[in-house]
Amino acid sequence: MLVYALVAGLLFGLYFSLVGIGLNLVFGVMRIVNLAHGDFLMLGAFIAVGVSALAALDPLFAVPLAFVVFVLVGLVLYRLLVPRLQGSVNPEMLSIILFFGLSQVIEALTTIAFGTSERSIPSSELGAILAPLRVRLFGDADGPVELFGQTFPATWAISAMVSVIAIGLVYVYLYRTRLGTLTRAVMSRRDEAFATGINVDRVSAAAFGIGLGLAAVAGVFAPFMFGSVTPAFGEDATVTSFAVVVLGSLGNPLGTALGGVVYGISYMLVQTYLSSWADLLPYVLLILILLLRPSGLLGRRVRVA
Repeated sequence: MLVYALVAGLLFGLYFSLVGIGLNLVFGVMRIVNLAHGDFLMLGAFIAVGVSALAALDPLFAVPLAFVVFVLVGLVLYRLLVPRLQGSVNPEMLSIILFFGLSQVIEALTTIAFGTSERSIPSSELGAILAPLRVRLFGDADGPVELFGQTFPATWAISAMVSVIAIGLVYVYLYRTRLGTLTRAVMSRRDEAFATGINVDRVSAAAFGIGLGLAAVAGVFAPFMFGSVTPAFGEDATVTSFAVVVLGSLGNPLGTALGGVVYGISYMLVQTYLSSWADLLPYVLLILILLLRPSGLLGRRVRVA
């Protein structure tokens, strides 16, 4: 059971890293708290449901669709909302209020449109286009995956694999592109970046769009990792995202990978040995990390006195 919990925790942890990395990217660049983050994840899940149920396609096709759609949505929302926040005395506090309201609006509109019933996708539909590869690697296109002598749902492995690819692309974006270099400059010292001639507004808009796009991509796999989704799913997803982000390091997007793995392993250990406490885990971890190490496991400061 311990080996199963550790390996399953690693798979879930890689997925949770993807869940939180967009939230941390937005905070790192703009210092605003997006309490609607989980709702964009929920909308990504509904895109996957639509691609599967309406278009009869592999939900993996929803990944690029969700990313592109919500990058564009993020750019529009940025122009409508964020400049006013940045011009305020306390953008972090105002962002909490604003995005909390946005979260409620998104949940209400989704409930009106789709109702409150749970939506799920048959696990056999995810990765259908990867069937030849799965046959070559595991000898079976539809069966579970065996890792370290333990058997796991193939959907967990696919979700973890896509998460690793997405996190790797975020690394390439931040450290191998000009826009990423400018993004890191803004994350480090926003005022100095502006003084050196960097178009901080354009960099922030790109980061906001990418952050929402990553949330939507994570949402595509939510029906497979959690069984089903509802319009109310966003609230729990936001809390989980914050737990992952704070564990790694607030303001350090790649630190989210560490936070996600720690959270995932903790989550599966609690599910295995103390299942009745599993729903409390994100709140307990948030309290503990804020009391014991407020800067996160990587210890990166996000403010300069």
